[in-house]
Amino acid sequence: MVNYSFSLLTFEYFLLVLVRITSFVFSAPFFSMSNTPGRVKIGFSVFVSILLIGVLPESTIEYGGVIEYATIVVKEGITGLLIGFGANICNSIVLFAGNIMDLNMGLSMATEYDPVSKTNSPITGNFYNYLVMLLLMSSGMYQYILQAIVDSFTLIPVNGQNFMWDSLLQTMVSYMTDSMVLGFRVALPVFAVLMILNCILGIMAKIAPQMNMFSVGIQLKILLGFLVLFLTIQLLPYVSDFVFTEMKRMVTGIASGMHG
Repeated sequence: MVNYSFSLLTFEYFLLVLVRITSFVFSAPFFSMSNTPGRVKIGFSVFVSILLIGVLPESTIEYGGVIEYATIVVKEGITGLLIGFGANICNSIVLFAGNIMDLNMGLSMATEYDPVSKTNSPITGNFYNYLVMLLLMSSGMYQYILQAIVDSFTLIPVNGQNFMWDSLLQTMVSYMTDSMVLGFRVALPVFAVLMILNCILGIMAKIAPQMNMFSVGIQLKILLGFLVLFLTIQLLPYVSDFVFTEMKRMVTGIASGMHG
């Protein structure tokens, strides 16, 4: 039976749970989208925290004063931010792949402002990012992300963080390596086809130097690039699998780096 009776100690514990959940909601993918009103995010965080406070085992937080309690609040905020950031940063894989494809197709200068991330993103990367986000919703991956922050209270109790910075640094370095490899694998079809086209244009420039290969090649690159994107769009579920697998590995690695 869920107990919703509140005492002062319970309220202090509830505030710490709320801080971790709110930090996670404002940094995790899907939940942190800027087009979602802030009041909705805060209301969702309060709702999840109320549900958690009724099922989490009772725990007494020991602190000596306001400064120590504020330190615990900061630690809970960092925990939620790191777990959410570890999942959110994996979206940069498709943005990196989009940069590679746009650079080869000649669209690297035609960036557009993404109101969600509030940054200038490549056209192809932004397109892939939104499609992966749709797959995130349709596949129920957002439930796994939410389950990760809920399970973090079992692995990392409130005020039970032990930040192992070496482990966290190793996780980030490993992600940087994986993001380069996965991003290039996503962009490989476009990169390979356009590299072959560049070889053909180079041969034609030697055979017929009177032709302006720059004006011809830039149009062929865009058309051929869009054709390859159209033909490989059916491979997008495999791309999302790469991103989701890396997302799970990052969340697990960061949570393990804060578990003593």
